[in-house]
Amino acid sequence: MATSNPLLRYAESRKNLVGSACGLAGVGITLTGAAGALWPLVVAGLYGAGALLAPPERPDTPHFPSADEQLDALRADFTKLRAYLAEVELPPAPRERLTALGTLVEALLEPGWVSDPEHLHVLARAVRLDIPEAVDTFVRTRWWSRFTAGAEAPESHLERQLAALHEEATSIAAALREAEAIRQHIHTEYVEGRGD
Repeated sequence: MATSNPLLRYAESRKNLVGSACGLAGVGITLTGAAGALWPLVVAGLYGAGALLAPPERPDTPHFPSADEQLDALRADFTKLRAYLAEVELPPAPRERLTALGTLVEALLEPGWVSDPEHLHVLARAVRLDIPEAVDTFVRTRWWSRFTAGAEAPESHLERQLAALHEEATSIAAALREAEAIRQHIHTEYVEGRGD
């Protein structure tokens, strides 16, 4: 347990504990009479030697969230995103693309599917950055496009962005499907090979 008081921190340190053990050995030597009149030097010397020979303190390794913890946090963020998207007014075509993308992402975020860090990163980027940014930019641009005649419809950009994000999610699903097919094939060979 780490403490902020330097005196208490040293009292709990390995150097002090090993030094104290060696100092106690010095007291034992003194009680046998082997140290004679120099017993304070023997005890202090053994304490110092023990403190110098003790292994150095190592800081605790930092805790980083596991893939399961990251996935739980991502699921919570996806729930927030869905609540936001339900309030946004979208034309029918982008809404359909967004619904399809949301359904696919929700399926990928189910427990037990995504464990690859790269896939998790792609999904996190889509949920926390790409989808909200695409929708928010559309909403803002659509408002300004009322004042600009002949400009490209903001819906087309949103549809293209959502299509690209859907393609990314689909590639993750395809990789997972392929991995499961390989796993099933290997297990079939294993089960059939046991009879030989």
